[in-house]
Amino acid sequence: MEWVEPTLLVLGVAVGVGAFVQSSIGFGTAVVAAPFVVVLRPDLMPVALLVCTFVLPMVQLSSGPREIAWRPLGWALAARLVGTPLGVLLVASTSADAIALTVGILILITVAASVVAVDIQLTPRTAMAAGAISGVSGTAASIGGPFLALALQHETPVRLRSTLAVFFLGGTAMGLLGLALAGEVSGEQLRAGVLWLPFIVLGHLVASPVRARLPAAVVRRWVLTFCAVASVSVITRTLL
Repeated sequence: MEWVEPTLLVLGVAVGVGAFVQSSIGFGTAVVAAPFVVVLRPDLMPVALLVCTFVLPMVQLSSGPREIAWRPLGWALAARLVGTPLGVLLVASTSADAIALTVGILILITVAASVVAVDIQLTPRTAMAAGAISGVSGTAASIGGPFLALALQHETPVRLRSTLAVFFLGGTAMGLLGLALAGEVSGEQLRAGVLWLPFIVLGHLVASPVRARLPAAVVRRWVLTFCAVASVSVITRTLL
């Protein structure tokens, strides 16, 4: 019997918490889990997390209500297709520390934008800008959802979550394909991603009843605080 590395199980818990957050607000798997992965197993980035961010949307779309903003989604996916090669180039040409630093900075930007509540209107231009940025960051650091979420912030929660789920499906497929063609996908990364899938499903299942009992503002506040602390620790570790 082959024993599973304890570190991978710890990271699975972080992925499960991220899945809980994403199933609640539309994004969050990579935002929550990436700081732990880049500290404990940076060699698994970004592919292992991309496997998770590809599967969770399928679970979300198959088990809940669906209402998709198709036109903004099309603009965002078209722009993400353009940005994805640059993300692949970053993975192929930069070190694990550089990717870790990118993850930390992206999470801080996400937290700051959420706290300030930047009022971005949904237009073809903002959807395409979000898609292009996500093409780079989602491929290089597995974090692509927050930018489109900001553009969709005035949509209903169901419409926001559903649209982001389809965006993750298409965008993550682009990223994984691009990384595979560039030779940046390893069997170990894929195995880790598959190992974390039960945690993904569990986080999604727990989200529904817990979401109904906890005030959304409280959950949001704790998540943002947690992410900010985690990202600062990642940035500090990388620079020291």
